[in-house]
Amino acid sequence: MAKTQPSKKRITNKRASHDYFLEDSILAGIVLTGAETKSLRMGHGHLQGAYVTEKNGELWLINATINGSHGIPIDEENQTRTRKLLLKRNEIEKLLVRKKQGNTIIPIEILPIGRYIKLRISSGRGKKNYDKRQSLKQKDESRQINRALKYR
Repeated sequence: MAKTQPSKKRITNKRASHDYFLEDSILAGIVLTGAETKSLRMGHGHLQGAYVTEKNGELWLINATINGSHGIPIDEENQTRTRKLLLKRNEIEKLLVRKKQGNTIIPIEILPIGRYIKLRISSGRGKKNYDKRQSLKQKDESRQINRALKYR
């Protein structure tokens, strides 16, 4: 029997665009163990409640959950451990300047690219409740327009 390749699933943070005005994004590498890499390739993880912070001039991903599955044991305390992000020095400096201006660094999605696992991060400014309502209203209006054009 032929071996089947694990499906390459992207793990997205669906609340990021709802809660923040996102600016340009950057791809960063993540320091992972072998079991975490295999688990992420199978799509077992989520970014809900995850954020990026700076410690000693380096960026760290905090509170991202990577679950184990059948045959991939990941201890419960290691599922949400802090993980180092791999970026160039000038990219880190750009993000830290934006953070000092009041923006937040948000993880958007985890991508399996070739043999690497990358994390797309972006700096963003938090939305107020009226901004969220306005964006939902615009999405609903565009959905209705597209629906009307489809049936005409």
